[in-house]
Amino acid sequence: MIGKPGRHPNLAMPAVEVGTFKPLGLCICHPTGNGEDDVPATLDAFRQCGHGGRVAFLNETYHIESVMNTTGLDNCEIDLRGTLLWGININYWLQNSYPIEYQNQSSAFLGHGYGTLNGNGQTWYDYSGNTSNLIGRPHVLTLWDTKDSVVEGLRFLQPPMWTTTIMHSKNVVLQDIYINATSNSYNKTGNTDGATTFYSDNITFRRFTVDDGDDCIVTKVNSTNILIEDSKFHNGHGVAIGSIGQFADRYERIENITVQNINFYKTGYLKTWTGQRKGIPPNGSGGRDIKNIVLRNATLHNSRSIFAIDQCISYIGAMDGCETSEFQLFDIHFDSVRGTARTAGVFQCSGVAPCMNVSLTHIDVRDKDGNAFEGYQCENLEDAKGISCIGPPTWNYIKYVRNHEGED
Repeated sequence: MIGKPGRHPNLAMPAVEVGTFKPLGLCICHPTGNGEDDVPATLDAFRQCGHGGRVAFLNETYHIESVMNTTGLDNCEIDLRGTLLWGININYWLQNSYPIEYQNQSSAFLGHGYGTLNGNGQTWYDYSGNTSNLIGRPHVLTLWDTKDSVVEGLRFLQPPMWTTTIMHSKNVVLQDIYINATSNSYNKTGNTDGATTFYSDNITFRRFTVDDGDDCIVTKVNSTNILIEDSKFHNGHGVAIGSIGQFADRYERIENITVQNINFYKTGYLKTWTGQRKGIPPNGSGGRDIKNIVLRNATLHNSRSIFAIDQCISYIGAMDGCETSEFQLFDIHFDSVRGTARTAGVFQCSGVAPCMNVSLTHIDVRDKDGNAFEGYQCENLEDAKGISCIGPPTWNYIKYVRNHEGED
């Protein structure tokens, strides 16, 4: 359900079928039932009941064969009891998905949703052939300019690319969300982030369960006051702060991120682009800061590493530039972390803008045999507390920490 906090749909109230308008009424959207596109009827329902009304979907399958733009809703409650099933006409989606203004991304559905959203992603995983950033590959759901809203009870299956994108939004709670982005073939899912924030403030993620092949929840450019709590993250990077700093001469920030009460079946990850402009379009050399990041009360389950700060990101896979990022990370604090991991972790900070005031307290993470780790690979850390550095990071180890495929 999506709606104002504290309000819930009531399907027992007098129904307003699609095609009949009553102020503050209930529009029930009926599927065609023959596999044809259900988007026209869906958009009609939102036009009639999208302001102060309710839009309900029955416990049936709705075929999404074209893009949907349902922005402009106001005080609208949405109840999806069935399944939205995305079509597999790849050429259509590549030519018609909505462009998103950052990182060459696009979306198949702008608006709100509840229930099961099946992106039919296997078609995309096989088509892209392990190409991570295939331009035009759509996201499933984008919340754009959404304010004072609650999203709950969503189930996402096999998104084509990113699952949920939150942009230009404020005061939004997303809770009780399940995301499964796994491939049934030898082709990897590739870049199927669970939930991503851009240009958004005061966003809460609560009780998420995510099983994907990439970042489970990620905060990107100009994300502030983000709370992530009471969740389980499997087979990806867990919580990722960034990447950020991709575009030259842009000054961006990520501030006030709190992550608490999490079970990680991989690791947390902070990442920025290098300070070198490479590739087409040139990637890297943006700057400003990531600050006030807190991770507390977390349990690791045989994670690849405990922590990772990586300021070497580059699309073209370059093996240099790790000390050139103009992004500075400071006030990063990890507290009360327990469990098991395969390695300790890496703090690869930039020589141009060293990491400042990074602390580890009450850390009790061991290998599978119960042995404590000797220390961390570190570089360009200043005013660090509780971090035992055993030498600078090696490129092979950075690649090892990044890689999350093929884990048991």
